[in-house]
Amino acid sequence: MRLHPLVHEVTERIRARSRPSRERYLRHVAAARTRGTVRAQVSCTNLAHAFAAAPDADKDALRGPAWPNLAIVSAYNDMLSAHQPYERFPALIKDAARRAGAVAQFAGGVPAMCDGVTQGQTGMELSLFSRDVIAMATAVALSHNVFDAVLCLGICDKIVPGLLIGALQFGHLPAIFVPGGPMTSGISNADKAKTRQLYAQGKVGREALLESEMKSYHGPGTCTFYGTANSNQMLMEIMGLHLPGAAFVNPNTPLRDALTRAAAQRAAKITSLGDGGQYTPIAEIVDERAIVNAVVGLLATGGSTNHTIHLIAIAQAAGMLIDWGDFDALSGIVPLLARIYPNGGADVNHFHAAGGMGFLVRELLDAGLLHEDVKTVAGPGLRRYTEEPFLDGETLAWRAAPAASLDANVLRGAAAPFSADGGLKLLTGNLGRAVIKVSAVKPEHRIVEAPAVVFDSQDAMMEAFKRGELHRDFVAVIRYQGPRANGMPELHKLTPALGSLQDEGFHVALVTDGRMSGASGKVPAAIHVTPECLSDGPLARVRSGDPIRLDAEAGVLEVKVDAAELARRAIAHPDLDANGWGVGRELFANARALAAGAEQGAQIFGGTFNAAIGATV
Repeated sequence: MRLHPLVHEVTERIRARSRPSRERYLRHVAAARTRGTVRAQVSCTNLAHAFAAAPDADKDALRGPAWPNLAIVSAYNDMLSAHQPYERFPALIKDAARRAGAVAQFAGGVPAMCDGVTQGQTGMELSLFSRDVIAMATAVALSHNVFDAVLCLGICDKIVPGLLIGALQFGHLPAIFVPGGPMTSGISNADKAKTRQLYAQGKVGREALLESEMKSYHGPGTCTFYGTANSNQMLMEIMGLHLPGAAFVNPNTPLRDALTRAAAQRAAKITSLGDGGQYTPIAEIVDERAIVNAVVGLLATGGSTNHTIHLIAIAQAAGMLIDWGDFDALSGIVPLLARIYPNGGADVNHFHAAGGMGFLVRELLDAGLLHEDVKTVAGPGLRRYTEEPFLDGETLAWRAAPAASLDANVLRGAAAPFSADGGLKLLTGNLGRAVIKVSAVKPEHRIVEAPAVVFDSQDAMMEAFKRGELHRDFVAVIRYQGPRANGMPELHKLTPALGSLQDEGFHVALVTDGRMSGASGKVPAAIHVTPECLSDGPLARVRSGDPIRLDAEAGVLEVKVDAAELARRAIAHPDLDANGWGVGRELFANARALAAGAEQGAQIFGGTFNAAIGATV
């Protein structure tokens, strides 16, 4: 199928915009590559340290240059349900590596915090910055410079982007992402959401809410709604960084273990020491085409709005510059093919059963919406990702994904989508630039014009809601929630209250320089408003009572105040001192001070990253 002209146009625009920074990145990769087998470049003392504790057989293998050494970088901890299954993975990987003529070493662990635990709590203010800490921890793990490839074990929100940003700094190494899979399905998402709204309304107590949540989040694996964690898994697959079909196989199953072993074997094969000349460094996989494929996949599935930040940071890490205009342009032509909560009632297990990633990739390829001519960890070309894995006895094999969706309420073909566009919009106007996810917002709620009610925290809005002050049409303005102000926490805590007001017939919306996460739902929310308030963004001049128009159809976000009047107003400066202490926030003062804007990836790195940022929007 011929590539859609707009996909080609956006890709070429990114390539042209990125040429100086991408060429600089690739020069660094080439310089690292020319050094050859890295173990040959370190001293005998260095090398002895590197495998002093290894089994004798591994020591013998690593003394010479022939066997690849695979680094395992893992986000394992047993508090996160998604990452608990990783406890078993290193042993599986090490055994599979030996059978493939390679050695695997656990190179390092990276932090892994759970947004589900910190949601609405002050710990959430470390969440976004944890991505960059993970990137740096990945670099520390690989800095020993004795590895020929890396296996990245991570799933959740900031963890996969952080691992990928870190791995891209070692672009001469092959890298395979090894998922753990989603937990089995619990209670329906509709029942869960209903109980949350009843609790917000004071109609059920904490015990009923906790019982509902425990029936939803009940075992090992990723949370099953389509938030940032599962959007990560979709992205790693559509970018060619997973083995085909690996994303949504449940943990602790024979098929999941077989895929984990196969990842280790494949990593060995695609190193510079692998047989058959299949060397595939990550720098050659993550190019302009892969980034555009990622955006298309995000749009086609109604994925997490967090990736309007993360994909920008990932692209920068490989020398490429993208912005929200690229997302917006592609959204106009990419159909919505999946309905997964919060964009529908199904969860990712239902999506996988209906045809999953293999069906989705084939539909998008055949519609000309994905670049097929890319490199992947499975070999050249994305067509391989139209297959799904299965066990033939005890042997891992692949077969074509279903020819038709097995549940048209969850997954559809490109000829009969849920909607003609991807449901992610760029909003512009006199309040700056913002994004809005409308795939779960009914058409009658996509345009809201109402008086602003201004708050400096989500807690302040919730207190007003509990006092009964918000039973009316209004636009909630939650300001000073950007990266520099407090680390840009998710404001998902507001969803049940705003949702219940909308259900009562009020016209409500949210406007904020904070985030709303992959759980962005049925209430229109203009998020990531840039510039943020602490960078003198216009949102800091809005006063309660000002009329605000949020028009997701026309892409407009504006306060209906005369331009001269708005300019004369003093910037509001609430006391933000409390944002700097407690739950470790003291250690992140430099991160807040250095953070770039949301449309520049909200990253905290300097040097070449800052040079790249200066060249974008």
